[in-house]
Amino acid sequence: MKAMILAAGRGERMRPLTDVMPKPLLKVGGDYLIAYHLRSLVAAGITEIVINHAWLGEQLEQVLGNGRQYGAQIRYSAEGDVGLETASGIKHALPLLGDMPFVVVNGDVWSDFSFASLPKAPTGLAHLVLVDNPLFHPEGDFSLQRGQVQPDGEPKLTFSGIGLYCAELFESLSEARSPLAPLLRSAMMTDAVSGEHYRGGWVDVGTPARLKALDRELLVNK
Repeated sequence: MKAMILAAGRGERMRPLTDVMPKPLLKVGGDYLIAYHLRSLVAAGITEIVINHAWLGEQLEQVLGNGRQYGAQIRYSAEGDVGLETASGIKHALPLLGDMPFVVVNGDVWSDFSFASLPKAPTGLAHLVLVDNPLFHPEGDFSLQRGQVQPDGEPKLTFSGIGLYCAELFESLSEARSPLAPLLRSAMMTDAVSGEHYRGGWVDVGTPARLKALDRELLVNK
C-alpha cells in the first residue's frame, strides 16, 4: 500500500509563519509536523509515500529528500506555485500512487492514529476516519450510520483528513481545482463511503494558537 501526504496548501491562516516555509515544515514538539506522519506511516509498513507541494514546495524536497532518514521512499507531485485543490491534487498524483487503494492524510493535522488499523481496501470507493467535533468546528462534516458515512444525519462528526481511497473515485475528475468534499458527498449518496470514529489524539493545526498549544503538549509528554 502507498500513501499520499497533502502538503500543497498555502496556509493562509498560519501567516506570517507560512510566508517563509510551507505549513507541514512548521515544528511542533521539536520536529516537523509532517515528520509525525512519515514515522507513523512507516511504522504501519507503508513506506512508499507521495507528497504533493506548491507554495515553497522546493523546501519540502530539500528537507525531506528521498525519505531515507525516515525509512521511507518519497516521491513528489509538484503542482506549480498556486497548487490544485485537494481532489485534483490527488488526481494529479495518481500516476505515482498506482491502481491499488492508497492512504491520504492532510499534512496540516497531527494525530496518534495508527495507519495499521485501516482496512486493506475500502468496501466501496473510500473509507474515512472521523473524529469528535473540535470547538472551532462544532457543526461537524458528516454522520456515521452503521459504518457508512452520510452527508446528512445526526450526530455529525468531523472528517479528520485521514482516508483510504480507490483510484476509481478520482478517475473521471478533471484537474481544474476540484475540492474533495463534493466528490465524497456524491459517493456517499450511493453508500460508497465507509468510515470509523476515532476517539484518540487529533489536532487540526490550522492557526498559530493551535500550533503553540500542540507544541506545548508534545513537549510535556516527551
